[in-house]
Order: sequence, then structure tokens, then C-alpha cells
Amino acid sequence: MATTSLPRGYALKEGPPSVNDYLALRSIPGPSPKTETQARACLNGAWFACHVVHEETGTAVAMGRVIGDGGWYFHIIDMAVLPEHQRRGLGSVILTTLTGRIRRDAPPGAYINLLADPPGRSLYERHGFTETAPNSIGMAMKLP
Repeated sequence: MATTSLPRGYALKEGPPSVNDYLALRSIPGPSPKTETQARACLNGAWFACHVVHEETGTAVAMGRVIGDGGWYFHIIDMAVLPEHQRRGLGSVILTTLTGRIRRDAPPGAYINLLADPPGRSLYERHGFTETAPNSIGMAMKLP
């Protein structure tokens, strides 16, 4: 069952985290680290974003973003939770918020996808995501 409420001491914020918080969340194992230039560009390029702030420290401890055309195609990206804040339902709240916004604003039949690294697969499955293979597979190209 998906978690939809935060534990005490955390607050959900719409919009992306600060550049410094984004870089810290991208530096944990799983997501690949990004540069400050990349962070500044990408944080303004999302269709929708949200993050969770630890109220005691004021720092973002979890985040997620959606990129897409706003019409039919939506790609969930940058799902991350700092290790010391994992297993508290923060990722589930982020994912519920992202998919909820898509459901609210997208037309019927919208396509939502993501790339699931091993640590996040069970979370995504709990939220209704399924593997697309063999009908389709994820493909990528990384520039040198």
C-alpha cells in the first residue's frame, strides 16, 4: 500500500529543491552526481517537481520531478531520498504527489514512465508501475 502522509518532522514542498540540496540528493548511491551547471538548468525544466524538507534542518531530504509535454507523455525522474531518511515513506509520498498531479492535469490515456534502478523497483511496483519488456525496453545514449 502506498504511503500518502509524511511522518512528523517533515514537510512536502511543491517545486524543486535548491541547487545545493539537489546536488546532495544526486550524490547518494543510485543517482549519478551532477554539476552545478546541470542542476541549475534542469531544476527549471521540469513539468512538475516536489521535495520533502526535514523541518529540523530545513534541508531537502527527498525529491522527485516530472518532465514531459503536458499532453500525453510524462517521465518521472530524480527520485531520491537521503539514506538516513529512507524507510519512512518519503519516496512513496513523493511518487504519490507526482502521479497525483499527472492524474489531475493530464488528459485520459496519458503515458507515465520511469527508469527503475533496483533500489526503487518495489516502490514503483507498489504504485502500479509494471515492466514494459518485451513489448518495449528502455534505451539510452550518454554523451561523452
